[in-house]
Amino acid sequence: MEEFESQPVISMDELLEAAPEPASLEESQLRAVLEALVYVTEEPLTVAQMASVLQQPADRVRAALEQLVAEFEKPEHGLAIREVAGGYQMATKPEHHDAVRNFAKSLKSPLKLSLPALETLAVIAYKQPVTAPEIMEIRGVQGAGVLKTLLDRKLINTAGRKDVIGKPILYKTTKDFLVQFGLKDLGELPSLKEFEEIRRLAFADSEPPASEPSGEPEAAREPEVAGEPPASAPEA
Repeated sequence: MEEFESQPVISMDELLEAAPEPASLEESQLRAVLEALVYVTEEPLTVAQMASVLQQPADRVRAALEQLVAEFEKPEHGLAIREVAGGYQMATKPEHHDAVRNFAKSLKSPLKLSLPALETLAVIAYKQPVTAPEIMEIRGVQGAGVLKTLLDRKLINTAGRKDVIGKPILYKTTKDFLVQFGLKDLGELPSLKEFEEIRRLAFADSEPPASEPSGEPEAAREPEVAGEPPASAPEA
């Protein structure tokens, strides 16, 4: 679950507004334009979006993208073009993550997820949809505040309620989760052993996280996270 460093510059709406007139692009020109589009957009671009913007057949755009992906796989490139969350995005290669991470640390990059938040996110990713009491049972600690953090960062979302007594809220990961960790889909999740190694590397030079506050049971605190009526109260 390595986090890729993308280079967002322009939104999809701005890109569509600047769509060019139909043109007969040569193969090299098409690849160059596609490379530029993938580089400047803040969200992964789908084949359909790029075909629409350039007014080119989707099959031709897909073939050109495959050529670009192969070209950027060469070792002389520090960036790669990968399929992420149903679209294409430019990102740094995994083998350069240590160098990029060290450089980012020198620039005082934004605060990372805490260890409790990363653990909770992993439980949700592997067990989804899952309830807060089920997460608590797996982790052995309370975590309402952590769930709120993940919801605020749009890494998880609610997925209805489980059909059991109390009808606790279910949680699942979001498209933003796939984008954040550079995953094509949930099938690309690393094994639990690989995740443990990622977690160890991520926090090797960090101070031990503060213990999560204990208090009222998770099920009672869950509505505070999702902003809904108490889970123990019957629905109307």
